Amino acid sequence: MTRICSKCKYENRDDYDYCAKCGTPLVEGLQPRNIRIINADPQVNKKAILISYIITIFLSWSGFIINMFSKHSNLGFFTFFGLFLPFYLIQAPIWEIKKHGYIQLFIALVGVSLSFYVMLH
Repeated sequence: MTRICSKCKYENRDDYDYCAKCGTPLVEGLQPRNIRIINADPQVNKKAILISYIITIFLSWSGFIINMFSKHSNLGFFTFFGLFLPFYLIQAPIWEIKKHGYIQLFIALVGVSLSFYVMLH
């Protein structure tokens, strides 16, 4: 059985005396507590995002650069490592980090495509 808050209509567990969402007493006679509800926005480390761009560009475009300078090289497979970091960032729960992951994925896919184009021609 659940206890429904009269103020916010949130369904609380039966053993709760106060609403888990707003802090309103669920049992008559209890005094309201001074509860602060803080919804902290997580901070995104901009230096880490910048470093992830540098790593993604270096890894995903390195196969293209290696193939441009040395024909008949099989080091183009190295470019696949540039896809790992963007896929990791896309799985983040924070939208700003996901957004950078999608941008980096696009950059990495262009680098991988160019690398294979140069390697096969």
